[in-house]
Amino acid sequence: MIDLRPVVHPIGKIVFALGGFMLAPMLVDLWNNDPHWLVFLECAIITSVCGLLTVVATRGEQKTLKIQQAFLLTSGIWLTLPIFGALPFILGAPNASILDAYFEAMSGVTTTGTTVFPQLDGLPSGTHLWRALLQWMGGLGIVVVAMVFLPVMKVGGMQFFRSEGFDTLGKVLPRAGEIATEMTMVYLLMTGACAITFMLLGMTGFDAIIHALTTCSTGGFSNYDASMGHYLGAPEWAASVFMVMASVPFIRLVQALRGNYVPLWQDRQVRTYLRWICYVCAIIMIYRVIYMEQDNELAEMLRETVFNTISVFSGTGFASTDMTGWGHLPLTLLIIVGLIGGCTGSTGCSVKIFRYLVLLEAVRAQIRRMHSPHRVYPLRYEGQPLDKSIIDSVMAFFTLFMLTFGLLIVGLALTGLHPRTALTAAWTAIANIGPLWGPEVTSNGSVEEFPAAAKWLMILGMYLGRLELVSVLVLLMPRFWRP
Repeated sequence: MIDLRPVVHPIGKIVFALGGFMLAPMLVDLWNNDPHWLVFLECAIITSVCGLLTVVATRGEQKTLKIQQAFLLTSGIWLTLPIFGALPFILGAPNASILDAYFEAMSGVTTTGTTVFPQLDGLPSGTHLWRALLQWMGGLGIVVVAMVFLPVMKVGGMQFFRSEGFDTLGKVLPRAGEIATEMTMVYLLMTGACAITFMLLGMTGFDAIIHALTTCSTGGFSNYDASMGHYLGAPEWAASVFMVMASVPFIRLVQALRGNYVPLWQDRQVRTYLRWICYVCAIIMIYRVIYMEQDNELAEMLRETVFNTISVFSGTGFASTDMTGWGHLPLTLLIIVGLIGGCTGSTGCSVKIFRYLVLLEAVRAQIRRMHSPHRVYPLRYEGQPLDKSIIDSVMAFFTLFMLTFGLLIVGLALTGLHPRTALTAAWTAIANIGPLWGPEVTSNGSVEEFPAAAKWLMILGMYLGRLELVSVLVLLMPRFWRP
């Protein structure tokens, strides 16, 4: 029998901390003389008490987590937090149903960014801040999980970073706790710098904080129905820079903060990520200039293309224009880059650059073997040999990801959604991107009109996609629960 106390105890602490975070939107509504502040006070008390009681009930000698407990902990956190995160949406504005509130909270903590609320402009300021905080906490959490837990659990080839991330840093960051602390510091500094930049470029202080929280978490929640379309111009360029920063490995940002910039630039993931962004932006720009919008100003077209492409590539999900009007080729490219995602060890989502690079190396080696079957072609990544377990793990993850993506499309289509809606809903859920398109989607991108079954399927997709699928699906194996 698995001892659940080492699993439940830290979840209780996190729930207790979540209740503390609810005081921030409470104070915002209180400052604005909005009676909605009472909702957040009530939710903060309920959440904190539940968390505290859980901590007290499971206190005792805290042992080192076993591999089974690590899987349960990561899966349990992302199931539990949306339950309490949904309380303010149910007890207060917008008085959502349990399903809709849980959908919105899950979209927040998984940094997906798809909303179920049909109108954002009229919501209380505290509700907007809470949505942004859910994404910000989820972004930080997934960075820590990606660099501390997933390598130990050998999920999706992440065991490569168990040696690479810890040994490369050596004496600088010798322990996982220090790594998490350093990455948290980088995350805080990045968020603060982003908020200040937005304010300098014309955003109000509150709007700057909201968009900084959701930019650095690559989440994409906005407090406007028009998303970043409310702030066209320089804020789009600034957001593009910070979205790229948030979707590169945080380990490299830690090293850069300590004055060592060389590993950041030498990181193959980072170079490939930036290069692919440039390629896609160039193709879309050329297509739009030639075929679509010859009368538009090139500067405006370039800004729209760069911002929205990076937003999809990084999985942030902001939008400043209707991308469906760009034509079929640009929309297809955006769907493809959404299935690529940012770098491993970042707040970015989807498959990740690292796994595609490993897959390309494996394909290249196989082609060489076909030409010279008796030669040995060792696979390497940045000069380091790739163990067979890493390659097999990456291939298994990629296959499972695409299979789950296909099953989600079929499942969503069976709920009655239009095929285009089903495709983009599955895409945005499994890859944690945010935007989707189709006749059932409202003007602000809301899925309010989706059938209940479709919303549950999207919740499942967001959950599986954020936790790298394997770390959740392994719980369904009977062998996992054996002593």
